[in-house]
Amino acid sequence: MNIKDYSGVFVFAQQVDGKLTSVGLELCGKGKQLAGDLGVKLTAVLLGSGVEGLAGDLLSHGADRVILVDDEKLGVYMTEPYVYALSKVIENYKPEILLVGATAIGRDMAPRVSARVHTGLTADCTALDIDGESKNLLMTRPAFGGNIMATILCPNHRPQMATVRPGVMQKLPAGEAVGEIEKFALEIPEKCVNVEILEIIPNRPTRMNIQEAKVLVSGGRGIGGPEGFAPLDALAGKLGGTISSSRACVDSGWTTSDRQVGQTGSTVRPDLYFACGISGQIQHVAGMEESGYIIAINRDETAPIFGVADLGIVGDLHAILPALAAEIDKARAKQ
Repeated sequence: MNIKDYSGVFVFAQQVDGKLTSVGLELCGKGKQLAGDLGVKLTAVLLGSGVEGLAGDLLSHGADRVILVDDEKLGVYMTEPYVYALSKVIENYKPEILLVGATAIGRDMAPRVSARVHTGLTADCTALDIDGESKNLLMTRPAFGGNIMATILCPNHRPQMATVRPGVMQKLPAGEAVGEIEKFALEIPEKCVNVEILEIIPNRPTRMNIQEAKVLVSGGRGIGGPEGFAPLDALAGKLGGTISSSRACVDSGWTTSDRQVGQTGSTVRPDLYFACGISGQIQHVAGMEESGYIIAINRDETAPIFGVADLGIVGDLHAILPALAAEIDKARAKQ
């Protein structure tokens, strides 16, 4: 492998049911920065069936070019057809960097692709930068349970591959869709279609996605039990938001994993984040520290969460939250 033959920053633009997932646009935002540092172009790779109409969104969010692989075998995600298609795109275009969202699809596909093209993969990155001297990609991720941050390089193989968790990077504001759409003709072998899909049952969420919420009222071990989410839910409802939690609540069975914020959960950036009964361990803080305004409520005045909070309240959340909800009602009644 001659790494000098590889150039350009590529991102995998994941789509499901003909809709782009947010992480693809987030990666376009970060990829644009990395491409600028390297003086190269940003390319989004779009795989699917009948999805050409999505290319404009990618161009308007930073991509200079969209490589489109449109095939009926890519209509619904299956491992082998997608791995085959993305591997062939890499072999043909030779990107120096490839970024993939650390979604269920990305985590299934990326390691298989990296093995096929004989390169490394750094999973669940939280930061990406270009080394000023070597121009290698600096891929930073939590290690040892989040107690340290490790920066990993892949100097001898290409592309340099990384998966990035949704919500970590920020998408660029939509602009004019300027760039080129290049259709990559590819014949996916029938042997790749080795799974028969009998039925697709949509998982329709009953609650607001915590990564899309503008207000999150989050509970930790200090709420006392599953019943402790009731006042949190009441406050969230008054503010047009939803509840979330620390890992401790999920591990205890008090709430479901889709509510979890942190390194092993979701990264969130709401305008307003309430941390209720959450001590503020680094694993949790890493998932919410970029929130617009953070309010922490905890009995322990030495809790680490107060170190990242914009406003800290020392006291019993079971008394504070109902009082806060009542004050909100009073203020609205006067309007």
